Amino acid sequence: MKHINHLFLYALVATCCMIEGVLTLSDFAVVAPGHLRNAFYFNGAFWPGLLGNWKANYAWQPYLMFFTHGFLHTGFTHLAVNMIALGALGPAVTRHVGQGRLILLFVFSVLGGGAGFALLADNLSPMVGASGGLFGLLGALLAWEIRDSQEERAALWALIRDVAVLLVLSLISWAAMGGHLAWQAHLGGLVTGCIAATFFRRNAP
Repeated sequence: MKHINHLFLYALVATCCMIEGVLTLSDFAVVAPGHLRNAFYFNGAFWPGLLGNWKANYAWQPYLMFFTHGFLHTGFTHLAVNMIALGALGPAVTRHVGQGRLILLFVFSVLGGGAGFALLADNLSPMVGASGGLFGLLGALLAWEIRDSQEERAALWALIRDVAVLLVLSLISWAAMGGHLAWQAHLGGLVTGCIAATFFRRNAP
């Protein structure tokens, strides 16, 4: 069996964990006591009002927030749910298209999640989390397996499995966020992942 290197996936997980780790330590006044989490949210969360008439904290904030929101979380539970999902989906995507395209798919889907939230959210509450990127990875897997299912009946079971994963992820995210679910970001990431998958050629099995 061909060995698959998951170094990029581990680096992505580590980055999200380190950011939340620092913010949690700040919450408990271990490092940078005070308002470090608020500072990160004010400058990195997705704020719909910045697409309107709100004043940005810095020049590129209305654009960078489409990316930076994907690396912030509301706490350990939110982080854990998303990192478990990333650990489950990441290896499958890496096997299909390699490490570099895994990261590209994730980044594109985070951006797509931001776009979905910008277009569909009906309030000005901020949004954070890697869910858009995760649903993008799942969307890519769905797109590949839908294509395969037209040629191979066995792939239908993989498609059914991924749809089940999609439903479970939504329920877990809903519970982790205390009933507040940014479904707009999930939908935006899912659609982006499905579209991006058509441009990435799968590796030979």
